Amino acid sequence: MIIPVILSGGSGTRLWPLSRALYPKQLLSLIGDKTMLQDTVLRLASADDLGPVYCVCNESHRFLVAEQLHEIHTDIGEIILEPAGRNTAPAAAVAAMLITRKHPDALMLVLPADHVILDPQAFGAAVGCGKTAAEEGSLVTFGIVPASPETGYGYIRASLNVAGTQSSYPVIEFVEKPDRQTAERYLETGEYFWNSGIFLFKAETYLKELEAHVPAIPAACREALEKAVADLDFLRLDGEAFKASPSDSIDYAVMEKTRRAALVPLDAGWNDVGAWSALWDVHERDEAGNVKKGDVLLHNVQNSYIHATSRLVTAVGLEDHIIVETSDAVLVATKDHVQDVKLLVEQLNRKDRDETIMHRRVYRPWGSYETVDFSDRFKVKRITVNPGAALSLQKHHHRAEHWIVVKGTALVTVEEKKITLNEDQSTYIPVGSFHRLENSGQIPLELIEVQTGEYLGEDDIVRVEDRYGRQ
Repeated sequence: MIIPVILSGGSGTRLWPLSRALYPKQLLSLIGDKTMLQDTVLRLASADDLGPVYCVCNESHRFLVAEQLHEIHTDIGEIILEPAGRNTAPAAAVAAMLITRKHPDALMLVLPADHVILDPQAFGAAVGCGKTAAEEGSLVTFGIVPASPETGYGYIRASLNVAGTQSSYPVIEFVEKPDRQTAERYLETGEYFWNSGIFLFKAETYLKELEAHVPAIPAACREALEKAVADLDFLRLDGEAFKASPSDSIDYAVMEKTRRAALVPLDAGWNDVGAWSALWDVHERDEAGNVKKGDVLLHNVQNSYIHATSRLVTAVGLEDHIIVETSDAVLVATKDHVQDVKLLVEQLNRKDRDETIMHRRVYRPWGSYETVDFSDRFKVKRITVNPGAALSLQKHHHRAEHWIVVKGTALVTVEEKKITLNEDQSTYIPVGSFHRLENSGQIPLELIEVQTGEYLGEDDIVRVEDRYGRQ
């Protein structure tokens, strides 16, 4: 049996302003109508003998991850919550420890949640090639057959003259991102492959190698797992123990040190979507070489990517440009500078700007809200509550709230009083009053919330009871 382990902890800063800390690229629909996380799961159908999916994610993404997996009817083994990012080696270690308890002979297929693979059948065939080698004790990595002398990827050199089991080859070395001349030489030899960050091995074998090379990682992960707490659909690792683990990748911690590394070539239209130019690469383009998403109007524009989410975007006389518009930010860059978007994000973070953290539409386990307007002493939100869902029982020290229902049926609790509101009806929540909003109907509840007061920050919430386990 092969157990997929999906690593969904990244932040995708190079794809700002669409990708943000609380809504990163793996949770976005960037290629088709499914999110990158969902596409990662769905392409597994091309592989044989699959078990339940294990997913490791950031605590702040947990409800979005669970909702997206449930939407595609995933057989979920465990959703593991990382209290802090510690790179891929500890994340895979925790998953391996859980898998050895329930499926001691299973293989782990470790996959980043934010990659594109355009040919799922070729991917499934490559997994099949690596299966026998992994069952015999190899730690298999999938090397992408390079299409160009790319300087943005690490490379793996394999011994192609020594065939392993079913088209797997011994790994000679891992090398860092090369300069252009070195990358061209790599392509000429035919021995070098792009490092995909996709792995296949026995859970037990991985843990033994990790114990041999970086024993502090399994020690910290074991303690974090022993002290873990089940929380709704999630397994919440102990924060103090997990943060004590060294931060290291699977490559550095194990693959570059082990003598068991093997490589399976993968030629399946892979792309790690590490920058906006990569999305231009993987999308179909019009006769002028442009990719247009949303309400876009162009004149004399070539070889560009233009993405509009909330309004009309127009451009004239451009070539090789990236334009991305959201409701609160616009990015304009030339293709050869898109890697520097992360530097913009760093500047915004130093200025404590919210635009790197969340969109105007913020998703919650009960639904979502969007800030429509705000000033010093008022804020207007559009709130959507899913059928059967409810906000926490809470109060605010500094603000009052006015609720106007525009669609659906709301059950409102204010102190000891409960009232039902239908369309065009409203109510008032005084400062300091305990209150709750519930959707008691069968369709999404939509309402307008007007906040007034001296302080309107999102941290002015005292929760008394919450069905989603939030503090």
